[in-house]
Amino acid sequence: MNNDAITVLVRYRTLAGQESRAARELTALIATVTAIETACLGITMLQDAADPTAILLIEHWSDRETFVGPHLQQPHIQAFMQQAGAFLAGPPEITFWHRVPANAR
Repeated sequence: MNNDAITVLVRYRTLAGQESRAARELTALIATVTAIETACLGITMLQDAADPTAILLIEHWSDRETFVGPHLQQPHIQAFMQQAGAFLAGPPEITFWHRVPANAR
């Protein structure tokens, strides 16, 4: 990863009973993002083993500006946000993280 690379944690809470739909919709969205958006360096989706309504995306991006700018304006992201109220309990919590170099530990 380059010096500007960023890891984005996106925490979702699904509506009760909508866990499977949320996982399907997010899986489809991830496939689109990783196929189209070259600044996306990969996305992993995790579901809390104790609480299936909690979903975490670990996203790797070339830089923060691309994530908060062009990425969030993509038609596929806008379409997802329009339909998400049917299976998500609200907007996600989004945090940004930098890798700590090995020599700084």
